Amino acid sequence: MRRFSDRHALQTLSELNITPLLDLAFVLLIIFMITTPLMESSMDLVLPSSDAAQHSVDPNAVQSVSIDQNEEISINDQKTDLATLEGQLTALKERNPDVAVVVRAHKTLPVQKMMNVMDAVQRARIKKVGIVTIPEQP
Repeated sequence: MRRFSDRHALQTLSELNITPLLDLAFVLLIIFMITTPLMESSMDLVLPSSDAAQHSVDPNAVQSVSIDQNEEISINDQKTDLATLEGQLTALKERNPDVAVVVRAHKTLPVQKMMNVMDAVQRARIKKVGIVTIPEQP
């Protein structure tokens, strides 16, 4: 049997046992994976208030672009097509630079049809754009 005093002073440890280190790393990884989604959804957030936020968009300047399930486009309840929509939106932008557009699309509409309308809004250089949705019923 070897004694500790028999060892040479310059002898190095040839193997390092990293099993406890890996166990610790995996435990920490699991803890972070479990707690991160809980922290995001349980955040108690109070938004700051501002006087400018109440008047950021003039309700009279909001234009409504609708696309029904038959892929018919209308702007402010007047039927139009995709080719003339961009011209109408550009004319609205020239009359009122702060114009805002709200896009209302039927839920069964193909995404590409809605993207075509969104592209027309972007080409008209309208910066204030919203998409109308309704909350899901439980």
